[in-house]
Amino acid sequence: MHGTSDALKNVKPWKSLDDQIAILKGRGLTIEDENAAKDYLRRIGYYRLSGYWYPFREMNSQHLGKNPSRLDTFIHGSRFEDAVKLYVFDKKLRLLAMDALERIEMALRVDVAHLLGKHHPCAHQNPRLLHGSFVKRPIKKKGPHFGKTEHEVWLEKHEEKTKKSREPFIEHHNRFYNGCIPIWVAIEIWDFGMLSRLFAGMRYPDQDEIGARYGVKGETIEQWLRSLNFVRNVSAHHSRLWNANIVEVSAPHVLFPKVPNSRAFMYFCAMSHLLSVICPNTSWQSRFVALMEEFPEVPNESVKPEDMGLVEGWKEWPIWAKK
Repeated sequence: MHGTSDALKNVKPWKSLDDQIAILKGRGLTIEDENAAKDYLRRIGYYRLSGYWYPFREMNSQHLGKNPSRLDTFIHGSRFEDAVKLYVFDKKLRLLAMDALERIEMALRVDVAHLLGKHHPCAHQNPRLLHGSFVKRPIKKKGPHFGKTEHEVWLEKHEEKTKKSREPFIEHHNRFYNGCIPIWVAIEIWDFGMLSRLFAGMRYPDQDEIGARYGVKGETIEQWLRSLNFVRNVSAHHSRLWNANIVEVSAPHVLFPKVPNSRAFMYFCAMSHLLSVICPNTSWQSRFVALMEEFPEVPNESVKPEDMGLVEGWKEWPIWAKK
């Protein structure tokens, strides 16, 4: 009990909107319209907006090595309105990502179901039709899945999804067939992560057959799906995407050379390439290019498009050609 009591004593005190404004101004952030600023703080929240004014904070000159840190004070000329513009830009970026990822997820689901279903209607449950390491190698990392195979973990998630589903077609199969749900039906209850993990567990020739449709190796699709699942989760949970550090990185690709693989732009390039096959007449690429034109022009140049991975001449690449 004493530990809880001590922890509560160390919690930061509640601050009114006026207090929040005063703190920001005291740290050097220019706020020209305090009423408008209060409205944004009320609707969006101090903590969420803090991720967007973070790049405007001064660097700590004593920690400029591998793990640089920032001070509480702001770079001269930093404005509250620029942080809000960055927030709005990022919101539009996330929506654009979700638009692409929905179509990519649907198409790849069908690709996987059509190919594996040709081997057997229940290939997703048959270890002999999947990659050996996926179905045989036990997980060595300590945790709830220790000792299980990746396939066993995947099947547990699949079973959980099946039991929770209230979709009529799932209930129909459970009631009348009482067994395996064919993969072309099962795909309808998968999430992006399940798709990504099953693709990674497919045999290499099967991965390559799907990859060939998109003009890349199966290994590339496997990596992209893993990275795009990360981007999807960031976007779906309304987290900051524009300058996010992409943890699940894919290898650099010749289609978009010299693009940093730890930044979002590389994965928008991957989305663009996949959509050019899935939806050849889509205007998605044009909408992305137009959105990049909306990137906030900040007088003190604290943030710039390059922070999300854009490189010189990217608009001229074939994957961004106007449709």
